[in-house]
Order: sequence, then structure tokens, then C-alpha cells
Amino acid sequence: MLRFKSLGSGSAGNATVVQARCGTQLVHLLIDCGLGIRELDKRLGAAGMLAEQVDAIFVTHEHGDHIGCARQLAVRQRIPVYMSAGTYAAVGQPDFAGLLRLACDGEDIAIGPLQVRPFTVPHDAREPLQLTCTDGDTRLGILTDLGHTTVHVQQHLSGCGTLLLECNHDEQMLAEGSYPAFLKRRVGGAYGHLANSAAAALAQVLLASGLRQVLAAHLSEQNNRPELARQALADALACDPDDIHVADGASGSGWLTAC
Repeated sequence: MLRFKSLGSGSAGNATVVQARCGTQLVHLLIDCGLGIRELDKRLGAAGMLAEQVDAIFVTHEHGDHIGCARQLAVRQRIPVYMSAGTYAAVGQPDFAGLLRLACDGEDIAIGPLQVRPFTVPHDAREPLQLTCTDGDTRLGILTDLGHTTVHVQQHLSGCGTLLLECNHDEQMLAEGSYPAFLKRRVGGAYGHLANSAAAALAQVLLASGLRQVLAAHLSEQNNRPELARQALADALACDPDDIHVADGASGSGWLTAC
């Protein structure tokens, strides 16, 4: 069985737990640690977990709202931490006390019964990776922090029944909002963040390969609203807006079972 929970999603900090169970074996992968370590401990506790239950950490890229306390947590708990060589270089190649594992596009990582496959995405970072997770029966896709989708992204997400999907901004709200022009260009650009419309278009493409459940994530507090993301995805998936889950910055989401 594959379950997952966002511990927080947005510019204030991102972290997601993926749990895989096979018989009596239970493993937890923490994807991103973009919070202070005390806050991360608090949110893990609210999720019914302790930091010592985390078996591995995967850092998608070097931006502070994603890497956060990754090194501190890894060294404190002796947890292996995966990231790309580019991400490692971008953060200054710190000492991970032997816990660093380099991840590459398309190369599988085994964490107990959980198989993780990273893939590259277009984002303004050194070598950003997103990923899919499977327990052999169910596939979960994690996709945030990219300016546009590519054939490569679509190929890696094909066959995922569940997707945590960036819905960063509503294009009209971004255009009419208070961000300075340079920041609007960055967020809405080809290496920025996905708009609701772009996320919906991707979801519609993936519907044919079995997509059934979506958790909208990384919503901008200034340039989006949950109801706009829900409606865009519901229209694409021909479902009720209430069937679309949305993660927020302060509390993330509840535990969801991947399908």
C-alpha cells in the first residue's frame, strides 16, 4: 500500500512524506525539507510520525523552500539524503557525513519496497529533479516547481494513478497582482512555475493513462485561490471540484492513499 501526505506546500516551505508498506515492512521517504527543523518535527508529529521513522530524504532542488533543514535532519538522524549532482554543487557541496547519495534522471532508487525514479524538469535551478514512486502495484507522481511540461515529464508520469501536482498561480491574478514585473516574468516564465491552466492541461493528457486522483500543491498565496485550482483540474478530469484535494502552506494535506 502506498500513502502520502503533504506536510506543507508553498513558498513558505515544502515537505511531503511517502509511505510504502509491504507485509510487515514499512518505509517512509521524505521529499524535501523546506522548513525549520523544529517545525518539521512538529508537523511529522501531527502526521503521527517521528523523525527517526524517516528512512530516506529526497531533495528536488536547492531553493530554500525545498532544501531547508535537509542536512541538519540527515546528520541528526543518520538518514541517507538523495539529490542531483547539480543540486549538491548549487548548495556549496557541504559535508553530509557520508550520507549523501547522488540521484540522476531515470535511474531508479530502491528504498525497501519503494521504488523511486527521478526525472528532470525545466525550472530555474541547477539540476532539478521530480519523481515517481511505486510499491509495484500503485504509481504516485510528484511534480512541482517547473515552468512548463515536456514530453519527458509526460512520459515519466504516464501510468500514475495519483499525482501531487503544482498549481502555482492563476494567470490573470498573476498579471494583475502586486508582484514587480521581473518577478511576474520569472513565475510565469518557461522555467518558473505551473499555472492552473498548464496543470489542468497536463492532467487531461495523463487521464488517458490512468490518472484518477490529484492533490493540487504549491499554490501561491498571492496569485491563486484553492477554488480556482480545483475548478481548473475538475474541468480537465471531468469530475466534481470537491474530488480535487488541495495542499496548503500551513497544514499541507491529510494522508491520502495512492490509487
